[in-house]
Amino acid sequence: MKKILCLLLFAAGILNTAPVCIGAQTLYPVVVNGRWGFVNKSGETVINPQFDHAGGFMEGLAPVRMGRWGYVDGSGKIAVVPQFDKADVFSEGLAAIKLGGGGDPFVPYDPRPFYHVGGGGRYGYINTDGKYAINPQFEDAGAFSGGLAPVRMGGHWGFVDKTGIVVINPQFERAQQFSEGLAGIRAGGKWGFVDRTGKMTINSQFDDVGRFGKGLAPVRQGKHWGYIDPAGKFVINPQFDEAGAFSEGLAPVKQGKHWGFIDPTGKFAINPQFDDAESFVDGLALVKADGKFGYINTSGKYAYNPTK
Repeated sequence: MKKILCLLLFAAGILNTAPVCIGAQTLYPVVVNGRWGFVNKSGETVINPQFDHAGGFMEGLAPVRMGRWGYVDGSGKIAVVPQFDKADVFSEGLAAIKLGGGGDPFVPYDPRPFYHVGGGGRYGYINTDGKYAINPQFEDAGAFSGGLAPVRMGGHWGFVDKTGIVVINPQFERAQQFSEGLAGIRAGGKWGFVDRTGKMTINSQFDDVGRFGKGLAPVRQGKHWGYIDPAGKFVINPQFDEAGAFSEGLAPVKQGKHWGFIDPTGKFAINPQFDDAESFVDGLALVKADGKFGYINTSGKYAYNPTK
């Protein structure tokens, strides 16, 4: 799915940020006057805008850039000293980081559709203490899901476990992280899906794919997107110009010039009206309208009014 929101949220995916719960609070990244901070669901500032860039909270930490990338906790305190050229959100206790090769700013907003970190240098994984769990050695790396993460070695993608051992040999042109037991891979110029053993469960036949959510995955055939089930059969026929993953019963899709949200039957639950939109996370979804960014709830009403 094309991400116009990259202009704001990929200033450094996902995906799509995942919030962090601090007591009864949930935190979301926002940018004010070019500086990044975090607000709660009521739009109240919890961590003052002060960072060059920031990603979403996962497992109590969020990647932030202060010259280089490090991590802060829910109070805004530095938990992992900035030292990396790139940094991903945490997933299953580990986060992909990059050393060397330059530091073009990148932070995935939502890790769930997170495909890979990208760029040069060498990639490895740290734990929440900031210590290396897997030393930097890969050409590229993605997030862990179900105990496996996509990595690139020798120009091809495969999957490793949390100790860095190769579980699925590098053989694919591209690879996404696992979701609901399946991972999108590209082979022979087309996308399909493999299971955790590396077995092809849905043959390579699509022009692009996204992650599974609630048993449905967005796929593109030609110019249009639809949704398939784990057997590879279309549940929602290709009809959208762009499409994202289902989350909390809704999926963002683009029809014509605008984005809205559909339910699992393919009917619009929130009519197309946004310039761009992300999947829901903990009840809120990031949207862009009239050049401004805000958060809406599942009823389509603004929970955090649009700001530049």
